[in-house]
Amino acid sequence: MKIRAYILFFLLWSVHIAFSQKYLDTLPQLDLSKIALINQKDSYITFPTDIGNIEPLMFEANVNPSFVIRERKDSKLMAVLTPQITIRMYNQESYPVQTPSFIPQISVYYLANKYEALNYLVFFGKIAHHSNGQDGNFYNNDNTINLQTGNFATNFMEFGFLKTAYSDRLKAIKTLKSAIEIHPKSWMLQELNGKYSGLRWHNTFTSFKLPLTYSGSNKANFSLKAETTLMLDDYNDLDVFDLDRLNASLTFYYHPKFLEDIGLFVQFYHGMDYYNIYFEHQLSVIRLGIMTEILRF
Repeated sequence: MKIRAYILFFLLWSVHIAFSQKYLDTLPQLDLSKIALINQKDSYITFPTDIGNIEPLMFEANVNPSFVIRERKDSKLMAVLTPQITIRMYNQESYPVQTPSFIPQISVYYLANKYEALNYLVFFGKIAHHSNGQDGNFYNNDNTINLQTGNFATNFMEFGFLKTAYSDRLKAIKTLKSAIEIHPKSWMLQELNGKYSGLRWHNTFTSFKLPLTYSGSNKANFSLKAETTLMLDDYNDLDVFDLDRLNASLTFYYHPKFLEDIGLFVQFYHGMDYYNIYFEHQLSVIRLGIMTEILRF
């Protein structure tokens, strides 16, 4: 009698394992390269409809292709090289493009653990350069910052982790990032010391909503990204709890079925202007635009 019970238990357990594996095989799949792409800045172009206190623009574009360096597809260690460039074309006479941001960078990712399907822990480090390609004096004659031709340059490191998970109820892949960004004083332009934050804490939450019926090689219907950056060091004589220390953004991305590789996004951003030498400006803007498709699950 006991032998029959054991055989029945074994058969039921085998069926459970078989159906569980079949279910896992139908889920969207992640690997280290896809997790790295989630962490990279998006490539986008905004429409000339910004709402807020930013100067009138024809568009802002962020071009950020990613070049993956790895030994094999299943490698636990890989690098990503990105020659990021951000451009603003101003809605002025002759539509000038002023002081683009050049942010070439190399990031290294290590897959620390995979606890279960879609549940990953990844550590990463980054070294980057941020400049505007100008060589003029940092200050004008009236001691204001030279936004037209003033030299802006800094180098920085970033260290952190990425945690991924899958919500079966929401049919969504979720990622959480936390990282520290460090600009050593010797790596910054001398004029930036005391004016530009050299110690920052980044936190990002991203959710990719997948189709209700997943059939493989699909795209997320939409995604939501919430980002915060807190300036931790002593700069610009700001108080510890000054709100100017906080940058925050919320981006909603939607991929219509009739578009192949791009989708539409709306973003709210509040905080320091990230456009190189314009860093003393505080922005509160809502913007619309198109964004490239990052992931195919």
